[in-house]
Amino acid sequence: MKRIVTYLLVMLGMVTACSHENHDDVDVKTFAELIADTNVVVLDVRSVDEFNEGHIGGAINIDVKKDDFVEKSKATLPVSKLIAVYCRSGRRSVNAFDKLTAEGYKVVNLKGGIMAWISEERPIIKSKKPAAE
Repeated sequence: MKRIVTYLLVMLGMVTACSHENHDDVDVKTFAELIADTNVVVLDVRSVDEFNEGHIGGAINIDVKKDDFVEKSKATLPVSKLIAVYCRSGRRSVNAFDKLTAEGYKVVNLKGGIMAWISEERPIIKSKKPAAE
């Protein structure tokens, strides 16, 4: 029931997001609750090197600065699921938010990015070898 209420609050926030900078920021606690749901896809939009330094468990890495970001996203991310996006501090993920919502995705952005996540002592995964792009 708690997940349903959280999801509904996020969706309500998304409806009103147009009135404030066209993106929906959620705090670390809300982001963590959302990504606990298997119907939510976690998207890290930083570079491969940044991703390997430490990322949120289960995250998919698609670099928003690459020219093929939209194409890779469309090939990888299901439009039917909520996309929980983050970057280092929250700036690049807003760019990704805009690109994804233009393609019909439902998206939430982690306010403060992985820096906020780490500051609240949430777990991260460090990759031992470079990820394929």
